[in-house]
Amino acid sequence: MPGNASLNPRALAAMIRDRELTQWFSVPTVLTYLAKFDVIAQDDFPAMERLLWCGEVLPTPVLAHWMRCLPHVRFTNLYGPTEATIASSYYTVPSCPEDETAAIPIGTPCAGEDLLVLDEELEPTAPGEIGDLYICGAGLSPGYWRDPEKTEAAFLTRPDGRIYRTGDLARRTEDGLVHFLGRADSQIKSRGYRIELGEIEAAVNAQPGVRECAVVGVDVGGVEGTTICCAFSAADGVDVAPLALRAAVSELLPAYMLPTRWRELDALPKNVNGKIDRSRLRSSFTEEPAAPGRPVIGS
Repeated sequence: MPGNASLNPRALAAMIRDRELTQWFSVPTVLTYLAKFDVIAQDDFPAMERLLWCGEVLPTPVLAHWMRCLPHVRFTNLYGPTEATIASSYYTVPSCPEDETAAIPIGTPCAGEDLLVLDEELEPTAPGEIGDLYICGAGLSPGYWRDPEKTEAAFLTRPDGRIYRTGDLARRTEDGLVHFLGRADSQIKSRGYRIELGEIEAAVNAQPGVRECAVVGVDVGGVEGTTICCAFSAADGVDVAPLALRAAVSELLPAYMLPTRWRELDALPKNVNGKIDRSRLRSSFTEEPAAPGRPVIGS
């Protein structure tokens, strides 16, 4: 990417415009970043035909913003880990989402591959039931270089072929579409309930003024189990009070799923891949409230 386009949202938008890109494959962080700075005009990028994203979940409100600005563009969600040659499934969004609290499906398998939603006995789950997501087919890697133990743990051999356990949770609906529900290790137990943190993030991201958020579980032991903590950043020029945000989210989630600790940050920490660094966030919630950002609040 020439110049400082990768750092400057206006320069990046200008490059896409000037080069007349017809296909753009992006990571959600960049799409969220450009939406935050509102650098995309109505009916912008007239040459663009398709915008694809992969690597992490794109918040539905951000997608809706892009689809309203670029009604002439097809938007496609791709899913797939490195172990399955990046993209294993796709879903082209048919129209601008009316319900911005609903996550976008990861869709149907790419040609030559398949997505399997299996239970603990490696049997297919019924439609609507949550299971572990596996991938099989042509794109599957032979394993991890010079690491047979890790390969054996992640790649399982069955009579019908090898399958790869992604570590993600999913469910398949009656229409055959697969829905990503988050990492298996992001499912926590709090106050006796099993909770998927991705569902909480979807509810927070749907609130007006929220630019991005991350929900993490902090183990405090005892009967509480795991404390649910939410860090978020607000869009420029918008004041989002944690107490008001908690009240709004409580309209969408049962009480046991509500985060008990909230912190607003100017920006969420990122790792070297540009994804939200959840380990750093988890550590920040174990520190004193004097850490960067507004004070932590409790329920």
